Amino acid sequence: MRRPVHRGGGSLAGSSGISRRAALRGGAGVALGAASLGVLPLFGTPDRKQDPATCTTRDLSESDRRLVVSNWPGYMDEDDEGYVSTLTEFQKRTGIEVAYTADVNDNLEFFAKVVNQLGSCQTSKRDLFMLTDWMAARMIQVGWIQPLDAAKVPNLHANLIDSLADVGWDPERKYSAPWQSGLTGIAYNKAKVKEVRSFEELLSRKDLKGRVTLLTEMRDTMGLALLAQGDDPAEFTDDQWDNAVDRIKKARSDGQIRAFTGNEYIQDLAAGNVLACEAWSGDVAAAEDENLVFVAPEEGQMIWSDNMLVPNLATHQTSAEEWINYYYEPEVAAKLAAYVWYICPVKGAQEAMEKVDPSLVDNPLIFPTAESLATTHTFMALEEFQVRAYEKDFADVTGG
Repeated sequence: MRRPVHRGGGSLAGSSGISRRAALRGGAGVALGAASLGVLPLFGTPDRKQDPATCTTRDLSESDRRLVVSNWPGYMDEDDEGYVSTLTEFQKRTGIEVAYTADVNDNLEFFAKVVNQLGSCQTSKRDLFMLTDWMAARMIQVGWIQPLDAAKVPNLHANLIDSLADVGWDPERKYSAPWQSGLTGIAYNKAKVKEVRSFEELLSRKDLKGRVTLLTEMRDTMGLALLAQGDDPAEFTDDQWDNAVDRIKKARSDGQIRAFTGNEYIQDLAAGNVLACEAWSGDVAAAEDENLVFVAPEEGQMIWSDNMLVPNLATHQTSAEEWINYYYEPEVAAKLAAYVWYICPVKGAQEAMEKVDPSLVDNPLIFPTAESLATTHTFMALEEFQVRAYEKDFADVTGG
């Protein structure tokens, strides 16, 4: 009953412009070429920023039992031959009619759908949507997201796993609630190549040359590159970043790297066109191919979440909070996790999985061990001028 989950990347491959060396050290005023203005999100401009305390509307949740949700494809269980999905159960329990749409295919693509509305304090016609950490952080920073009423989401604060409870961009989870989480590490096809244990091997092993892919998601790829040179992706310097960029550039110019991809890498890995790659844990699990092995790199791995967010002018915020609280019930979370096979962010779900599917109780891709979580890292929170500079630098690598 499991389905593959598709995550979108957030890099800007192919755009041109000034390097981060000049931009970051030059301060917050980053000069951008005309071509870049068309693709880079203009979060920081005064006309885009909002005050969530004043950009509000009347909550109709009590009188109008509806909820409009946008999520990623494959991220929800589905009714099927006697199986009743968690979504259907939510509607039956609450009487809330949910308009659920899987229209978040990429963070930047979704941003483009809502930027004009949210950036001018107009309704996005959604009550809840799910976005990856970095995009969630940016929307919160510019005031596009409503704070959650902690009293209405007690399960979130009681049951969120410790490793996700304190993030720099939303330390008290005042605005966000992780929907599902995943790990970024490496994968290889054991039928085609001997064991691969480190990110450095992807960049240098001769028997992998030309048959390696890295991800187009800047924070994942550069996070692992920083770890490979012994630096902390949660806190690094200009020089450390520059060194990591140069290392990836060299691997590409040497022909080591075949391509930078989204999650389409999994097909090439299974076919043997790619021998080893940077990978997302859920993609490997969803492939259901015994030859594909997901590995936590020796240097460490990145952890990320896709987060539930209530946008400004949502007309059913209380219903959205009821949804969040429901999905943080361990039994509900376990049922969903058995379907999507990503890291479950809910305490108690592992114990509840005994009744849902005992074979998954010890699955490390759903319930990582404490030892595995101890190897995970997050990417440093960035100011807007840094985001633009980093993305341009990474675009020089992926488009090079």
